[in-house]
Amino acid sequence: MSAVHFVGAGPGAKDLITVRGKTLIEKADVIIYAGSLVNPELLKYAKDGCAFLNSAEMTLDEVIEIVKNAAAQGKTVVRLHTGDPSVYGAVREQMYALSALNIAYDVCPGVSAFCAAAASLKAEYTLPGVSQTVILTRAAGQTPVPEKEQIRKLSAHNASMVLFLSAGLLESVCEELIEGGYAPDTPAAIIYKASLPEEKIIRCTVSELAEKAAINNIRKTALVCVGHFLGDDYELSRLYSPDFSTEYRKARQ
Repeated sequence: MSAVHFVGAGPGAKDLITVRGKTLIEKADVIIYAGSLVNPELLKYAKDGCAFLNSAEMTLDEVIEIVKNAAAQGKTVVRLHTGDPSVYGAVREQMYALSALNIAYDVCPGVSAFCAAAASLKAEYTLPGVSQTVILTRAAGQTPVPEKEQIRKLSAHNASMVLFLSAGLLESVCEELIEGGYAPDTPAAIIYKASLPEEKIIRCTVSELAEKAAINNIRKTALVCVGHFLGDDYELSRLYSPDFSTEYRKARQ
């Protein structure tokens, strides 16, 4: 049985953690959480006596040392990450270190912020006749991106795009989006703290992104969505068309 559980905390709202994630928090003896992003309300699910440690103040080696010592004492550890751990979660290096120490671990998925953003926008990323692809990416900042994944190059697809960790870089992002292939009037949106009480949604066009972010003083903790999935034109799904046969329904003439 795993001694360590990587748990996706969800996009922000306390009740958007998974049932499994909540159960693991309730059983934890030690919770190491990303204090700069994880909603502290989630820690209220923990039992009395649970130790809380904020990883925002730690290095990777310090996190692993705490996990190693707790596991050696037979304690259950929850490593609580924002959203889903697989998306910009910086978990690979932690799992590698635990494997090297022969410490068993598992991963509990969470609701990613890009899902919460779509819910807040009441939008669907994959509209027939508009886009059947969702690009999750980020602007190059302190962490670079591979040459082939520059925003300018990804923009050539004109697919639905969601930018993480890029709200403070929107002037250059706007330039790359347009130079890469999105028209300046392509619909866009900035979603600040999706799912939380202080959530703010700003709808605009690609060319207005930097201006709107500056006016609203948004520099971080926001997702940027780009694409015609935010528009009004799309085709109806064939799935529910009367002349479309499925395993469960025959086409009607």
